[in-house]
Amino acid sequence: MISAKEALQRLREGNRRFLSDANTTALTSQARRAQLARGQEPFAIILGCSDSRVPAEIIFDQGLGELFVIRVAGNIVAPSQIGSVEFAAERFHTRLVVVLGHSSCGAVQATIEELQRPTENQSRNLRSIVDRVRPSVESLLETELRHDRDSLLHHAVRANIRASANHLRHGSEVIEQLIQNDGLRVVGAEYSLETGEVEFFEGVPAGV
Repeated sequence: MISAKEALQRLREGNRRFLSDANTTALTSQARRAQLARGQEPFAIILGCSDSRVPAEIIFDQGLGELFVIRVAGNIVAPSQIGSVEFAAERFHTRLVVVLGHSSCGAVQATIEELQRPTENQSRNLRSIVDRVRPSVESLLETELRHDRDSLLHHAVRANIRASANHLRHGSEVIEQLIQNDGLRVVGAEYSLETGEVEFFEGVPAGV
């Protein structure tokens, strides 16, 4: 079993390779596919946004079977996402969960716009995403950030990542027990669309 600390280091190293255009992943061969047909042991769980520009396997330079990826607009946490994390953490003994948001997130932007100019005809399905992002954005609109669109969006993206990470930590007895007793760690990270760099900024212990 790979520890959360080692898994985090692997992701950082992979992102550095991605940044330098030195991707080395060769884990997509026929032999690798045959090996994985018998089972999987992903070393990290990634709960990320569905944005087409943020494919976790590519930005972390990982191949087949390395990451258990859950993607949903706005990297929100709903029961199905919690259940998916529980499944992977228990079944595969994966000990690192990363909530991966990204700069200029459209779901967060849509939530800000909805709070500022409510839409009467918004579909209830889209509203279900907006409503989960809303609590982490609402309080920011009461600060001076409301006068700076770019800064507001940046802080809102970070706040939404923190909220999702905290929801995972405290919204599941299974995950809570794994954190307390088995070394599971939930961290928050933001991918920069502009630079390609992933910054792990939330839930990461000092010196790691």
